[in-house]
Amino acid sequence: MSENYDIVVIGGGPGGYVCAIRAAQLGLKVACVEKRGALGGTCLNVGCIPSKALLHSSHLFEEADKHFDTHGIEINTPKVNLAKMMARKDKVVDSNVKGIEFLFKKNKVTYVKGAGEIVSATEVKVALLDGGEETLNAKNIVIATGSEVTPLPGVEIDEKQIVSSTGALELSSVPRKLVVIGAGVIGLELGSVWRRLGSDVTVIEYLDRILPGMDGELAKQTQRIFAKQGLDFKLGHKVTGAKTAKGGVKLSVEPSKGGDAEEIKADVVLVAIGRRPFVTGLGLDKLGVELDDRGRVKTDEYFQTNIQGIFAVGDAIAGPMLAHKAEEDGVALAEMIAGEAGHVDYGKVPGVVYTWPEVASVGKTEEQLKDEGVDYSVGKFPFTANARAKAMESTEGFVKILEDKKTHRVVGCHIVGPAAGDLIAEVVLAMEYGASAEDIARTCHAHPALGESVKEAAMAADGRAIHM
Repeated sequence: MSENYDIVVIGGGPGGYVCAIRAAQLGLKVACVEKRGALGGTCLNVGCIPSKALLHSSHLFEEADKHFDTHGIEINTPKVNLAKMMARKDKVVDSNVKGIEFLFKKNKVTYVKGAGEIVSATEVKVALLDGGEETLNAKNIVIATGSEVTPLPGVEIDEKQIVSSTGALELSSVPRKLVVIGAGVIGLELGSVWRRLGSDVTVIEYLDRILPGMDGELAKQTQRIFAKQGLDFKLGHKVTGAKTAKGGVKLSVEPSKGGDAEEIKADVVLVAIGRRPFVTGLGLDKLGVELDDRGRVKTDEYFQTNIQGIFAVGDAIAGPMLAHKAEEDGVALAEMIAGEAGHVDYGKVPGVVYTWPEVASVGKTEEQLKDEGVDYSVGKFPFTANARAKAMESTEGFVKILEDKKTHRVVGCHIVGPAAGDLIAEVVLAMEYGASAEDIARTCHAHPALGESVKEAAMAADGRAIHM
């Protein structure tokens, strides 16, 4: 017997499960199909959450190993119990997965474990994980299948010696030599984890800079900080091939713009050149659902595909591939289907690199403003001048606020420093309300706090910073 639903969501990641819960809150009958057998998608199971667990654990280890003495804390040389660290990471993931299952039960969302295929604009056929098939009838179908690792030609991932982010979260020992291909968010975060735990880490990047897409000054300062920490960067180079053997991996590397090739050896190689939409097995080609030239599902401003009643959100469509963006998509779509107003402003989606110090960015970069011919002012404040940062021994980095001189609205903010991922939220909110730098500057901030650096950067945009 087939069930009838108002919405069937395919995919239980941040975009999918949030869409399902919000739709159920609005009184709709909802089912969510997830083939992993565990809710949360890539983010919760093999991405954001486990990586942040290891980032935090490895940060604490490095603090104990290298920085406790500065605070007058004397301990014996700390050791890494990697098995215990990994077990804690798995426990964090399991707790979050169970949390979503609880929310499904609380909101009466039907959870269907299996792989979904769209057979018509109103039917989803599910190959159940426990065997057999089930057909779900739906007035609306939502594609929320997320993304997968982008492969690199000539470098075959085996998740043992040549790993993706998934394999890098499951290593059974600390590699002596780790090569990371790609100086984006994933590569820098996981490279930082294993460097802290004892690996010699080299990051190879095709471009001549790290963190493509982020503000140039921010990227340069971040690279200097990471280099001081021990990350070795080989920029402007590409990997053209890889050979594995018992002794490790041999990579063929050459300059991106042409030149002599060289061989680099590693115990483990992490491929982190980005992600691509995952829409395999959904039956989209049979239905005629249109994709763009990057394999993303084409949608209109209401998240609807060219087939009426079939929608898509998150990494499967255009926009930044971020869990919080997918969640915003899911909420907006659920509200639209329920007859309410839903909206996502993609110009105000923050991006964060959860290294230490953290890196956070929202809105326009200086490069973009220059290209667009916008007359802007810059307000910048270093953490070296922040009292709380000094007390924490975390003074590297700065806050930079960009303001449109004509409208006086804040149009961008870029931070490298302690808790940057939390500090950026204030500026995102300010931008949502069309605030000026002066609005932030005239808002009372607690002292001593890291947030004062945001206030001072806003003051500096008008040339009146006090503590600099």
